[in-house]
Amino acid sequence: MTARFRLWLFLLMASALGGCDDAPRFTAAEPGEARSGGATTVYKKDRAAFSLPSANLAPTRRLDFSVGNSFFRNPWVIAPSTTTARDGLGPLFNTNACQNCHIKDGRGHPPEPGADNAVSMLVRLSIPDEPAYAEQIKRLGLTPEPVYGKQLQDMAIPGVTPEGKVRVEYDSMTVHFRDGTPAHLRRPTLQITQLGYGAMHPQTRASARIAPPMIGLGLLEAIPEAAILANADPEDSKGTGITGTPNWVWDDAQQKTVLGRFGWKASQPSLNQQNAHALAGDMGLTSSLKSADDCTPTQTACLAAPNGEGPDGEPEVSDNILRLITFYTRNLGVPARRDVSDAQVLAGKNLFFKAGCQQCHTPQFTTAANAAEPELANQVIRPYTDLLLHDMGEGLADNLTEFQANGQQWRTPPLWGIGLTQAVGGHTQFLHDGRARSIMEAVLWHGGEALPAQRQVLAFDAQQRAALLAFLNSL
Repeated sequence: MTARFRLWLFLLMASALGGCDDAPRFTAAEPGEARSGGATTVYKKDRAAFSLPSANLAPTRRLDFSVGNSFFRNPWVIAPSTTTARDGLGPLFNTNACQNCHIKDGRGHPPEPGADNAVSMLVRLSIPDEPAYAEQIKRLGLTPEPVYGKQLQDMAIPGVTPEGKVRVEYDSMTVHFRDGTPAHLRRPTLQITQLGYGAMHPQTRASARIAPPMIGLGLLEAIPEAAILANADPEDSKGTGITGTPNWVWDDAQQKTVLGRFGWKASQPSLNQQNAHALAGDMGLTSSLKSADDCTPTQTACLAAPNGEGPDGEPEVSDNILRLITFYTRNLGVPARRDVSDAQVLAGKNLFFKAGCQQCHTPQFTTAANAAEPELANQVIRPYTDLLLHDMGEGLADNLTEFQANGQQWRTPPLWGIGLTQAVGGHTQFLHDGRARSIMEAVLWHGGEALPAQRQVLAFDAQQRAALLAFLNSL
């Protein structure tokens, strides 16, 4: 059977399904399709695939990339220390290095069932919003738990009690494809034990979040705001059932509300702020954007602990170090796609569009001419995300709001690099809390606005499912 005939056969079977009747039909790879990151695209597919500088980053600028990488990769230490450039860890923290969560710059994972080592997963905390905290809500997007703050820290320096331990247990559930093939899913239950500072507020909401991959973040930051908003349809005026909604969030540097792009609920506006908040929340490190340790008023030992600030109150992370970390995270290259002309991959791409997945996972953008770095400007990129919020149904709900994002809404995650997750991180655990153990499990958890697409996939036969996965694994 020739490759052309196999592709024709796949297209014939796909046309028998419902879905987007006006979906395009792909019989060949699009020009430049393999270069997901445009000129920044890198050509690695092993464990180092997510850790390379953008291919077009000038040699003279790679020193800053390497120095930023060292601050991202190497452990921070407790103050006071002779390692003055990298001290100030804690007093409360989740890890001592960014790389511990973003393993090889890739995706984190939840702890194994029964374990309480949640090193690449954090737990966001909040309580129902109250009018008395209006200014805090405006800046943080939520009302933190009064004693434990907006993030649970399960580690601490000597003399300070950790806030608690995190454990995840799972219940099994099974769904069936139309041909009778079973798919076994797992529903997580988050348990917080060994609370160090007493009981939590009775209405505390907790949301587990694994660390997302780091590739292409500078390119996502460089997408024009107008291009993102052009895909928004919060009132579903087009009648598609897809109501992409922007999240409007607080920008610490500009002191105003702007479009959110980063994080599982698009709650951060820029990479610099995302990095500053992660340094503060994950490692207890202050910067000019986050000038206080993550200690609440009742955590007196935390407040009294030594810090790594300079003699004149300089933050633990200097502006130059924060600049270097941001430069590094901005310029991590996106790996090239594989097998873009393969008949099975093309058939899977047609099925992806036929099911309507591209309505949220927008394939292509062109970055702005005034991008933060010249290498990121005017690039045709293929991230497969719209950076908007979508209602994903009760099955994925965490019931935790962040700015305009409600408890069932999540930002569409980029799909570029998803097929290299195993090669980079040694696992295939997906979605915001890592519950899905495969790409197909992640697809089957889609609900809400994505329920029609999920039902399309459930109608696929084994050959069609294999084609869809071949396409997704090529990204």
